[in-house]
Amino acid sequence: MRIPIQINEHSAEPLYHQIETQLRSLIITGEVEEGTMLPSIREFASGLNCSVITVRRVYQDLENEGLLRTRQGTGTFVAGVGEEARQQFKQDAVLQALEGAVNTALSVHCSEQELRVLFEAMLQQKYQGKGGEG
Repeated sequence: MRIPIQINEHSAEPLYHQIETQLRSLIITGEVEEGTMLPSIREFASGLNCSVITVRRVYQDLENEGLLRTRQGTGTFVAGVGEEARQQFKQDAVLQALEGAVNTALSVHCSEQELRVLFEAMLQQKYQGKGGEG
């Protein structure tokens, strides 16, 4: 199975973090379903043009979080993710992005009212025609 991970070699974000963040998101959102067997560490590293050590670290971190499980001699599989964990992940991701937006606004001396206007305009643009569902 091909896991749709996009890495940016020019990013200041470490490679393992890019991979880990995206894989976590794919698992928690259900795009990579429970029980899915992931590529071997070697295969995944080869497909991403990165080191085996990088992928091993990602797999270990996600296994420690309970998102992956490894069966000796069989492979690494996606573990079950409860609805509460999905909701928490979604909330954390949005709050992190909003915090970044607010910090950017503060750094360019954007007033609270200016930010509210920009935010409302963005909401309207993105959700227009979606019936308020996202």
